[in-house]
Amino acid sequence: MRISVFGLGYVGAVTAGCLAEQGHSIVGVDVHPQKVEDFNRGRAPIIEPQLDGLLRQAHAKGLLRATTDSAQAVTDTDISLICVGTPSRSNGAPDVSNVQEVAAQIGAALEREPKRHAAVFRSTMLPGSTRQLAKGEAYYYPEFLREGTAVDDFREPSLAVVGTKDGQPFAPEMKPLFGRNVAVVNWETAEMVKYACNAFHATKVAFANEVGRISKHNQIDAQTVMDLLSRDTRLNLSAYYLRPGNPFGGSCLPKDVRALGQLARQQGLSVPLIENLLVSNQDHLQHLLNRIAESGQEEVVILGLSFKPNTDDLRESAMVEVAQNVLGHGYRLRIYDPQLNVARLLGSNRRMIDLKMPHLASLLKEDLKDALGNEGLVIAAQKCASIAELAAHVTGKHHVLDVNGWPELRTLPSRYEGLCW
Repeated sequence: MRISVFGLGYVGAVTAGCLAEQGHSIVGVDVHPQKVEDFNRGRAPIIEPQLDGLLRQAHAKGLLRATTDSAQAVTDTDISLICVGTPSRSNGAPDVSNVQEVAAQIGAALEREPKRHAAVFRSTMLPGSTRQLAKGEAYYYPEFLREGTAVDDFREPSLAVVGTKDGQPFAPEMKPLFGRNVAVVNWETAEMVKYACNAFHATKVAFANEVGRISKHNQIDAQTVMDLLSRDTRLNLSAYYLRPGNPFGGSCLPKDVRALGQLARQQGLSVPLIENLLVSNQDHLQHLLNRIAESGQEEVVILGLSFKPNTDDLRESAMVEVAQNVLGHGYRLRIYDPQLNVARLLGSNRRMIDLKMPHLASLLKEDLKDALGNEGLVIAAQKCASIAELAAHVTGKHHVLDVNGWPELRTLPSRYEGLCW
């Protein structure tokens, strides 16, 4: 393939070298003459392991050259990869002016000499940016390259994602660039994945450092703590808790986050990430309450009251908070949870219900049909009934709000809405 690479910084230089290694013909484009000169001599304009060797080999094979003439680069190639920087503005927003300029240059070149030419954006941009910039055939192809290991990351990516306009498969002739095992989504999803990954990495670093500060203050080796934490690949280093939906609750998470924050405050330590976990959880609960208020329904049905499936533990359950809120706002409420038997609730579980929802027994319905009624907002917090059972009683007058991530709910004859999707 004949490919132009706009921007010869870390992403562009590595991308150019690795694509040339695969046999593609590369034209690098940059506004800095020194970078262009380095490329034309087969030299890396940045310090990155293995890159110098790749560029020397590509130059020797005649697969690599560079120019400051963007129009000529577009004319000489079939695909343009846009890898220019998007630094932060003073308000924190990314500055996409370089991307806009390159996109305009590519568009102008194609107006002068019309032909099929794909634009592939690799610059990190907020969701919606590609849709604003795209003219003609365009893709968003986020990079997941770490400085210092970028060449190896390109050769064996930990994640490969490409965005198309509507999430449909890309043109077959693009396979040599994107590969066969790439996930295909729409532009906005591909843009969001890049930010989600980096925010997650930053969260892990900040979390480890906060635990480190608390540990150090208490003569505990945080490296040992984190080593043990990382050995749990079922829950800790896994996708298990990375499921948008229900706020967290139960007898452990809120209590232990609260206790760890209190210990840090008592010892004069600043741990803002840990301190704000409960704040974030409360904000998510408020988001759910807002969706309920905006539904326009007068009746509410909660499927699953306990804090998680297959338990009758109601302690700090988000759905108990939801139930209290809707009752306080005058909604007619019905609850269906086959795991719950009010007469059998004991200890702190019983005390919590007696305090917050003493009338719970009158709201619980043993029969699913009675619980659903003929209309209303159905908050699907748990899979406490099968789709077939729901389909027998859900009508077009129901509005299903999915907070569990249960895609089969879309098949019901009701209006469907996902809390975070």
